[in-house]
Amino acid sequence: MKPLAPFRQPGFRRQFPADLATSWAFEVETLVLGWFVLAETGSVVWLTAFAALQYLGTLIAPMFGVAGDRIGHRQLLSAMRGFYAAQAAVIAAMALTGTLGAPQVLVIATLMGLVRPSDLGLRSALIAATMPPPLMTQAMGISRSSADSARIAGALAGAGLVATLGLGPTYLVVTGLYLFSLARTLGVATPDRIPVARTSPWRDLRDGFAHVRGNPPLLATMLLAFLVNLAAFPTTGGLLPYVAREIYGMDQSGLGTLVACFAGGALAGTCVVIARGAALKPARSMVLSCLAWFPMLMLFAQIRDPIPGMTLMTLIGFTQSFAMVPMSVILLRCADEPYRGRVMGLRMLAVYGLPIGLVLSGPAIAWLGFTQATTLYATIGLICTLAITTTFHHHLLPSTATANTPRPG
Repeated sequence: MKPLAPFRQPGFRRQFPADLATSWAFEVETLVLGWFVLAETGSVVWLTAFAALQYLGTLIAPMFGVAGDRIGHRQLLSAMRGFYAAQAAVIAAMALTGTLGAPQVLVIATLMGLVRPSDLGLRSALIAATMPPPLMTQAMGISRSSADSARIAGALAGAGLVATLGLGPTYLVVTGLYLFSLARTLGVATPDRIPVARTSPWRDLRDGFAHVRGNPPLLATMLLAFLVNLAAFPTTGGLLPYVAREIYGMDQSGLGTLVACFAGGALAGTCVVIARGAALKPARSMVLSCLAWFPMLMLFAQIRDPIPGMTLMTLIGFTQSFAMVPMSVILLRCADEPYRGRVMGLRMLAVYGLPIGLVLSGPAIAWLGFTQATTLYATIGLICTLAITTTFHHHLLPSTATANTPRPG
């Protein structure tokens, strides 16, 4: 099966550039504003607070899933991307008029944090609505590549644009990316929706929780998703400005290079996932990737030289792709079609582990130091991964398990 076969689907051909533009804009915003907050305040605690605020909406992501199942994933995703464009325009206006400061950035990060975490889950549900099951692994891998490539382009372009144009013009570019994404998302044609009996949104949400709780592959995947967000992603995400500035002594361009190393490794790993396609056993891949990921973070915590640090960060990015893409495949494969929006919404609820991990990491680093705090996080992550794998091994490891075999379409 050809790796690029999903592009034969008209909806995917329209959705992929929309998702790509959105992901690029996300990464430019995260890098530029994270550095702005750190430079303005000089505090790792405020930096982790900014990063955590961007994931505030993970608490209400399940309701976005309910709304997507009710009104359509394309309609809801389009409204969200229109909101992104509006907030980017506000930041551009404040930056151009010299009124942007750390408090304003934190307020806008809070508003964006209510909406942005649900984007990934909804775009996955929209892909599942238009994609034949045999192409699901390749489609999710290609979709994931939009985020991986965005971390490279966003990191390098974000630093370059700010250095060349300044913050205000950079945000005009970000606004343009969001507007392009909105236009392309509106053009995605979706199949006719199956009429469902109307119940209360809270009943829909409760049914979504029950669907996950009664489905062991879904439950195990949700637990691992929460774990990697809690114990792994704080180091490779929100804390990278601290690592670049305080550990490696680099400037904003150095931060961009460090982020691009992680993203380049992730993109390479995603390309391998795309190439392997249906031959990949998603649950096995997810477990083995997590078991390798956390020891690499322990080693990364010991490094003080940027060159070996960047090399290891590239390898970490490569390894984590074999967990993150299969997670989405398992959730969409094992969830019943009427529940896909809610399941992906609950998947984003698992991302709430990231702001928890970020908020706790600031005081932990101030108290223990970066090396000890990161080692502690990675040790907890490895122990919990082993516990989850042991508990659900019948549903994750056999090659004939539901999570390792494609559903007939």
